[in-house]
Parts: sequence; structure tokens; C-alpha cells
Amino acid sequence: MAKVIFHIDVNSAYLSWTATEQLKNGAEIDIRTIPAIIGGDQKSRHGIVLAKSIPAKRYGIHTGEPVANAFRKCSNLKSFPPDHKMYREKSRELMAFLAEFCPNIEQVSVDECYMDATDAIGRGESLVEVATALKDRVRDNFGFTVNIGISENKLLAKMASDFEKPDKVHTLFPGEIQEKMWPLPMRELFMAGKSSVETLRKLEILTIGDLAKTDPRLVELHLKSHGRMLWEFANGIDHSQVQSEPAENKGIGNSVTLREDLTEEGQVWPVLLELAESVGRRLRKAGQKAGMVSVEMKYYTFQRTSHQQQLQRPGNEDEILYQTAKKLFREMWTGEPIRLLGIRTSKLVEAEEPEQLSLFDLGEENEKQKRLNEAMDSIRSRFGEGAIQRGVYWKKDGRKEL
Repeated sequence: MAKVIFHIDVNSAYLSWTATEQLKNGAEIDIRTIPAIIGGDQKSRHGIVLAKSIPAKRYGIHTGEPVANAFRKCSNLKSFPPDHKMYREKSRELMAFLAEFCPNIEQVSVDECYMDATDAIGRGESLVEVATALKDRVRDNFGFTVNIGISENKLLAKMASDFEKPDKVHTLFPGEIQEKMWPLPMRELFMAGKSSVETLRKLEILTIGDLAKTDPRLVELHLKSHGRMLWEFANGIDHSQVQSEPAENKGIGNSVTLREDLTEEGQVWPVLLELAESVGRRLRKAGQKAGMVSVEMKYYTFQRTSHQQQLQRPGNEDEILYQTAKKLFREMWTGEPIRLLGIRTSKLVEAEEPEQLSLFDLGEENEKQKRLNEAMDSIRSRFGEGAIQRGVYWKKDGRKEL
């Protein structure tokens, strides 16, 4: 029997939650009905757009752009600062409500979750009708709306929920991929960042369907393991499970608060490399490999953000952690000065656990990297953590560059 997976996503969560809280406290205007954003002080116009109303979207305002730019596009725009404490409480209430319908939930961010509803659907029930009823109950109980995507795996459910918004239910079953997903531009594919999309564009791969029909070896040649994962996603392949129970070992990570705010990519790379080596060393010492890598950062405004990526196969090599962290950083950095950086790994498995390798994983370069990591671990174990450093950390004058 095929699984039934829901992906549930709050529509413009920060703005919707701010609106419902304002209305509860007596506000006369629902900010969802006017050009409005969450993202900074109305007077200073500092910060970035975290969420936008549909009327604001019509002015070409995008999530992630500077607030000052948004005001240039719409002179009568209203801006409100985020209230993360309130958002966490709204999220907790929503997840508790959804768990009453089906407890098999994996929350992946403050405003979205996956639900394995296989056992919650009665025989003969319409999946769309069940999801629509659940969606409507959320709206009626809380005053904000959600989108629900339905499929047989997490990837396709996620893609489905991103179709037309707000307050919608969409399906994307394997038999619907060619019609509903393949015509979409590559940037719409889950986990396809700007750099990957640009690399594929140079190969004349412009749509998800183009990628799905391309020889995966070509894609992997240009984008390594991430390319293989994107090719699988383009073909609707995703074997990950809804993990409702937190793993015993939450993960291994490290972070650093910087002496000076970083404002350029070139300043960030040495920090990420040092963090990747630290996390990789701890994973190897614990006999673990990670299936998920996440990067977190805190801006000079103390706003926190994070981004994560599932690896094609679990790993603990410094280079894999570093390259993944660089990719994640590029995808989420807004250009604002950075005060803290961190790398965290999760979905840990035993390092000796058998895994299926592709022909591309058996190369000499992989073995060289493993031997290098082992040698560096051995030297640090004998002579201390600072006994050996990669050259990228040091300037020509001998000062460490952070």
C-alpha cells in the first residue's frame, strides 16, 4: 500500500500570525488585505523582508530583499517588526492541533511540517476531501490559512504544497509529475539553489523536465552528489521517511561568535572550513556519519536564520561538510553583517553501517580525502588541536584570517 504524505505549510506565516494577533487585540485593519511586510522598523526601514502580504506581492516585493527596496516599490507600504516569541507559540499551538488528527508529524521549521497520514485515512475516503477539511479546521480555529500538499513521498508533497496559494490543497502523485512538475522552471525544484540552477542553465537544462530527462552521469559530473540528488528529485524519487520521533542523538555541531562582524564571502570561508573540520573530527571520533547538514547564522541585528540540506549519502568528511556549508550559506545570506556562524549535523548513523555506493563514489580522490582526514586527526590527537591548520586560514603576514 502506498503511503499518504501531507506537507502542511502556513501561508506567509509571520505576516499571518502578526495579523491574527493584532485582530485579537482589537486592530481594525487586517494587514493581510493591504500592502504590508514583516521585516523591520517602519521609520528606519532597516532589515530585510521576512514575509509579505498578497497586495504587497503585486508591487513586485520579494521575501529576502532589503526593506528599503520594498518601500521604493510601494510608498504606502506598512512594515511591522517580527515577534519570534509569539511565532513560536503560534507554531506550538498549530502542531499540537495537527497531532490530534495524526500524531505522526515531523516539524521541519516553525511554519511547516510533514505528516504521514497513511493510517489516519479511512478506507475509501477521498484524500483531497480529508486534507481540505483539515485545512478548513485550521482556518476556522486559528484565523490563518495553510496549504496542504499530498503525495506518496515527502518531496512530492512539498512540491505540491508550493503550487498556487493561499488556502489550497494540491496533489502531486507519481503519475502527475510530467503534467504538473516537469514544465516548472528549475528554480522551483526543492533544493535547487541559485548556483545549481545557473550551472544547469549552461547545460541548457531550464525546466525540471529537462533535468529529469538528462543522463544523471552528466549532471553528477558538474554538480557531484548534489546533482544526483536533484536528478532524483526531478524524477520524483525520495526515500526519506517522516520522522515523528526525535533521534536519540540530536546531532553534532559547533558555532562561533565572531570578534568582528563579517561582511564578505572571503571572510566567511575560513570560518566555515574550521567549523567543518571541527564537526567532521567529532563525527569520526564518535564513529558517526551525518545524513543532514545545516548552517546557522546570526546577523548583527541578532536575527537568527538557518538552512539545511540532506546529503545523498551519510558522510563525515571535512570536505563534504565544508562544500555543503558553503552552498547553504550562499543560498541564505542576505548580505547583512554576520555575528555568529555555525554548522550542525543530524540524522546520524553508525560509520560502519553498510551503504550503497555509486561508481562515482569509488574514485581515488575519495580515498585520498579519507586518508588525509585520518592523518590530520592523528596529528591533532597527539599534539593538540592547533598542531595542524590548512593554509587557507593564514594570510601572507602570518596572521590567522577570521
